[in-house]
Amino acid sequence: TALNPTMFQEILSPLLQQEEIVDWDKKRNQFVAERRTLVGNIILSSEPLPDVPEQARNEALLGVVRKQGLDFLPWNKKLQQWRARVMLLREAELGTRDPGGDGGSGAILASTEWPDLSTETLLATLETWLAPFLGEVKRLEDFQKLDLKSILYSLLPWPLPLDLERLAPEQLVVPTGSRITIDYEQYPPVLAVKLQEMFGCEETPRVANGKVPLLIHLLSPAGRPLQITQDIAGFWRSSYEEVKREMKGRYPKHPWPDDPLQAGATKHTKNYADAGY
Repeated sequence: TALNPTMFQEILSPLLQQEEIVDWDKKRNQFVAERRTLVGNIILSSEPLPDVPEQARNEALLGVVRKQGLDFLPWNKKLQQWRARVMLLREAELGTRDPGGDGGSGAILASTEWPDLSTETLLATLETWLAPFLGEVKRLEDFQKLDLKSILYSLLPWPLPLDLERLAPEQLVVPTGSRITIDYEQYPPVLAVKLQEMFGCEETPRVANGKVPLLIHLLSPAGRPLQITQDIAGFWRSSYEEVKREMKGRYPKHPWPDDPLQAGATKHTKNYADAGY
């Protein structure tokens, strides 16, 4: 039944209560900071709070991130690779990776000067690295507008950004001169490259100041792995013969030399090379 609101200013005024809310509204998916006048659970009126306590605001917004998980933030492939590169150097600096039981993807055993960017640590330290940048976040979609790259890059003190490019480069130059992107989200990091582009390469490429050999995925002309190895010299002297026999008939336009260590690396077919290009 309809009720005259003026009655709450008179005879029903003892039923009124006021409360200040600084929280995340799950129904509206937005941050709320307001003073409410209520009768029980019924909101009669509300007005924005002129001054919002920073700690209460941070608790509400960071609670959303903790519930949703780090993937809720605007990551992209390049930023994930950057984080993996930092973590690789952190682990490699003191040889701190626990072999574990899942093929060498164990946990970190000790810390180094490289920051810990693991999911567990980032979630546990949101107040330190993320909270200062949440001033403009009011709605769920505002989280996707955060400059996550700048936020995370700020965790890497100088001169570590220079060391990162030197010790864990995004790309590796192979014998043909091609720049091949390294996948650091796998351990060991993976270099997937066409087999013919590695002719003449006898030493397995390494990162982290030579401490971590890359896992080489030698690809067919169709881009499928023919061999996965961390010992490229051993591959040329053993498994290559079998690969050559199988692939020579399947891809006759591509070179399959008898001595791959003396052959010139190429990313082209034999016809292209014969033409003098």
